[in-house]
Amino acid sequence: MATLGLIGSGLIGGTLARLAVDAGLDVVLSNSRGPETLADLVAELGSRARAGTPAQAAEAGDWVVVTIPLKAYPQVPVEPLAGKTVLDTNNYYPQRDGAIEELESGAATSSELLQRHLPEAHVVKAFNNIFYKHLADLNRAPGADDRTALPIAGDDATAKAHAKDLLNTLGYDTVDAGPLAEGWRQQPGTPVYGDPYALKPGPDFAEQPSGPASAATIGELLARATR
Repeated sequence: MATLGLIGSGLIGGTLARLAVDAGLDVVLSNSRGPETLADLVAELGSRARAGTPAQAAEAGDWVVVTIPLKAYPQVPVEPLAGKTVLDTNNYYPQRDGAIEELESGAATSSELLQRHLPEAHVVKAFNNIFYKHLADLNRAPGADDRTALPIAGDDATAKAHAKDLLNTLGYDTVDAGPLAEGWRQQPGTPVYGDPYALKPGPDFAEQPSGPASAATIGELLARATR
């Protein structure tokens, strides 16, 4: 049975864990506070879930999701992720993460920073542009007329195909946004961030019920992004 490892088990991580268990995957959850703090979530998820350390989640995962505050990325374990597809949900929020010059200037994207930290892993940007409640609501079976698409960015074609397999298993289509250097197209403040998945897009998209967004819509919005 395939396993999803989670480094970070907050709103996005917990949502992905629920989707994964519902799809028949095993999950290994972790956070910075210790496995014992995840006992309630593990009990909710059932027999397919267990908690461990970040290194244990990294070691166990066929895919590994890094979903922690961006400023904490240097703490992600390196050796257990060698050769693995690592899905990065992180966004840069200066008020939380502090000013990071390379991100402020546009010299790098947040996922490029993680890729540098994990030189032997294959980082794919994913799940960072959708509100967690909408992510929980919009998954659909393959071929559904109202299936929603999420953008992914990455430098390794095999890893992007692997990530696409995971998203498909969880109930989502994908749109290839290009290499990690183009990951800015799906970051906060771009047309594809948040709004497409709200029934009524606008500044209060997080308060809105979810609404599906097709691959064609997501592709168009990615193309409209400007710096």
